[in-house]
Amino acid sequence: MPDLTGKRVLVTGVTAGIGTRTALELARAGAEVVLVARSEDKLAGTTARLLAEVPTAKLHSVRVDLADLTSVRRGAAAAAELGPIDILINNAGVMALPYDRTVDGFEMQFGTNHLGPFLLTGLLLGQVLESGNGRVVAVASQAHRFARRVPLDDPRTLNRRYSRWGSYAESKLANLMFTYELDRRLKAAGAPAKALVAHPGYSATELVGKTGSFGGSIMTVATRVIGQPAEFGALPTLMAAVADLPGSTYVGPRGPGQLSGSPTVVQPRRSLVRDPQAQAKLWALSEDATGIRYP
Repeated sequence: MPDLTGKRVLVTGVTAGIGTRTALELARAGAEVVLVARSEDKLAGTTARLLAEVPTAKLHSVRVDLADLTSVRRGAAAAAELGPIDILINNAGVMALPYDRTVDGFEMQFGTNHLGPFLLTGLLLGQVLESGNGRVVAVASQAHRFARRVPLDDPRTLNRRYSRWGSYAESKLANLMFTYELDRRLKAAGAPAKALVAHPGYSATELVGKTGSFGGSIMTVATRVIGQPAEFGALPTLMAAVADLPGSTYVGPRGPGQLSGSPTVVQPRRSLVRDPQAQAKLWALSEDATGIRYP
């Protein structure tokens, strides 16, 4: 990790697992860290934990529920008072949930994992550009490999049989497509910022145990046996956030199947990820759903 003194980094989903470890290492490197999560109590707990390990850490807390676009706008307004953002890390997410809807009526996984971060990034993009050398990092997943299609249906309407894992895979595919399209737009505009994406491999975090299914229970046991700890799962995110890499870079573990190991540059496995027409369609759908228009 380089010295990040004087840098301001905003990280979502910091109250557990990879998010907590990411925030900790950024604070340890000297960054001013904006901690973002939906629970004020858990944010307070995370703040106390980080200060116990890094007493000199400069931390801010902002409450945002990514499943509520009004909450996203309120949180972005609070973050706007802090000034330029050098690095924005969209880490928060949900995985393989039973069918449910967000406050705004979107399918929960697509709404939380993609639409919420899409709106938050758009609202904070001016601050990222203001830093003069900004970076946006999305945390995706190897699950994108299993998406059968780009999620381009109306996210408020269920037109087919719901699959908790299928929906999760599509939301992670959307993370990758959004990142590549954002980076392309930033380059085309000559903007002083870039977008990268990372995935943590197979990591032992609380997210695995929250799927609410028999399969999730099996995964929880398997993860305890073969999953890498959160401190290793955070390494690809940290590499994407601070390493000297070009935009549109994808970072993941270098081990077999990209399940674990030290971070390295990897490639996505779905041709849809880099389809410019599909990216543009997903972007238009996301703007219409969230009501934001990127500059």
